[in-house]
Amino acid sequence: MRDKKKLAIAWFGACAGCDESIVDINEELLALADAFEIVLWPVAFDYKYEQIEHLRDGELALALISGSVRNSEHEELAHLLRRKSLNLVAFGACACFGGTPGLANMVTREDIFATAYHDAPTVVNPLGIEPEPQSVIHGKELSLPVFYNEVHPLNAIIEVDYYLPGCPPPPPLISAMISAFLNGKLPQRGSTLAPDTALCEVCPRNATKPQRLVIQNLRRIHEGPVDAEQCFLAQGIVCVGPATRQGCGSPCMKVNMPCRGCFGPVEGVSDMGTAFVSSIASLLESGENGAGSVPDPAGYFYRFTTATSILGKRRSTVSRQNEGVTQWKE
Repeated sequence: MRDKKKLAIAWFGACAGCDESIVDINEELLALADAFEIVLWPVAFDYKYEQIEHLRDGELALALISGSVRNSEHEELAHLLRRKSLNLVAFGACACFGGTPGLANMVTREDIFATAYHDAPTVVNPLGIEPEPQSVIHGKELSLPVFYNEVHPLNAIIEVDYYLPGCPPPPPLISAMISAFLNGKLPQRGSTLAPDTALCEVCPRNATKPQRLVIQNLRRIHEGPVDAEQCFLAQGIVCVGPATRQGCGSPCMKVNMPCRGCFGPVEGVSDMGTAFVSSIASLLESGENGAGSVPDPAGYFYRFTTATSILGKRRSTVSRQNEGVTQWKE
């Protein structure tokens, strides 16, 4: 039996949609199984971390990590997989940018615990108990991961070789990544494995955008009829396609929903939300229904990138120092 390359697929702070997207490559899973020995995939098989610990450093040919780093278990496994892997991919928006879980960085850990264990309408907790890293239950010690103050993107904790964004990454890009790896045609390390142009350039509605776009009023998608063919921005509906990297295949636009930015910014843009706010501000006519009328600016402009934005960089640095998080530095 020939030796196969070893592959690990790990799931941190995320919803498992990225794992489902791997399944969606369909019959190409057979080629994946033929080329790789899968040594870790918690969503699909019952593997243990100790099996990874027993591998030689660098023995993993490829590791795909989805999800953000929110607790000490995530961080510990991130460092373990980095040490054992020759190639490590931040897989999906949460690993690349913090994703929607990163919106939790707008509040404190204490706020989250208060809602989850005390204030929510369905909570019954008369003793006011909250999770603790170490507890004794019926005479036995119970250990839980430490819940960090902040959501961290993967590259804040370890060195990342490649990025494949998306919520989740689309099957065609997953297949292209695997093919490029097996054929030795991966780009230089640090690259994003998706086209480096804005989604607007390939959006099927782009042809309907006026040459000089002026937005009279901003509105949300549910606040009136939406033309299924016309540019969302031309209809006054917030769409972050101008600031978002393409590669998703435009599935949202095809079902009459505007882009929310899960592929992150194009190369060279350090803060996607700021870039989009600047762009849309130049299109708005002044008035009460302008930029100030957006009810949730963070949710619209930073839905997937809050954890990597300038909104929280200073706070996140202090948070990592207080928690003792081992931050990777270039």
